[in-house]
Amino acid sequence: MLGNLSDLDLRHLRVFLAVVDAGGLAMAQHTLNVSPSTISIQLANLEGRLGFRLCERGRSGFRLTPKGARFTELARILMAAIDDFGQQARNMDRTLVGTLRIGTIGHLPFSENIRISQAIARFRQRDEAVRLELVIRSPRILEEQLLAGDLDVAIGYFWNRMPTLQFTPLFIEHQVAYCGAAHPLFSQAGSVTQDQANQHSWAWRTYPLPESRMEAPALISASADNMEALAILVLSGQHLGFMPQHFALPYQKQGLLAPLNPQRLQYDVTFHVVTRQQRRLNDITRAFLADLAAVHLDQNPG
Repeated sequence: MLGNLSDLDLRHLRVFLAVVDAGGLAMAQHTLNVSPSTISIQLANLEGRLGFRLCERGRSGFRLTPKGARFTELARILMAAIDDFGQQARNMDRTLVGTLRIGTIGHLPFSENIRISQAIARFRQRDEAVRLELVIRSPRILEEQLLAGDLDVAIGYFWNRMPTLQFTPLFIEHQVAYCGAAHPLFSQAGSVTQDQANQHSWAWRTYPLPESRMEAPALISASADNMEALAILVLSGQHLGFMPQHFALPYQKQGLLAPLNPQRLQYDVTFHVVTRQQRRLNDITRAFLADLAAVHLDQNPG
């Protein structure tokens, strides 16, 4: 088994992870710029040090052994820690050093994307050496990743108000019910009643919206976990569905969508910036939140 790690061990670990990511020795040779036979020797040396086989490789293809799969996770953790150590060591003279992981839901309003980008620009003016990671996920996944510590900041709307998380209102999004051009209600769009809408099939989201006072309709024949998928269902003309007004507007201008009744079949939903509780925030997260708040204050001085 591995005792003290040498530079050679670390090189072999990186080779092993490159093979795993590539899905085999033949594909990894392009990444590593060495021949498959050389890679095979390096893997064999690593397995010799470990005392167990990491993967099956040969004519039958490449696959990890059970121990190899578990070892892969440990190797990734080690390499991430080494990379983080190197980054912090190189930037010890900086005030903020580390990683900031931000998650948002998809299809934010144009204005809010601009504000987030401005907050990032403002953050980059600080004395920092921070790696930014930005992901787009569903509200449910964002919440799970915050709780697991895989995200530092999330922006979206959230059903659960977990006591271990802090929710700060950011902006309000207007949601309206729409139908596609091929839907039977399209000719009545603008004055469709709730009873009329309830007689037709709906596409519904797989995650709840906390501010929605609309009860789920009886006829739900499709579901979607993101806005683009929901739009496809509504555009088919076979389903009704709620969408953000800003998101649906381009389709509406092309005559592909129409609001059923923008005065009645609508509601507002509040977006929040969500983090762990303040006492658990690091300096990097605090700095970004301050920059985000400053950008919003600059554009909304009242």
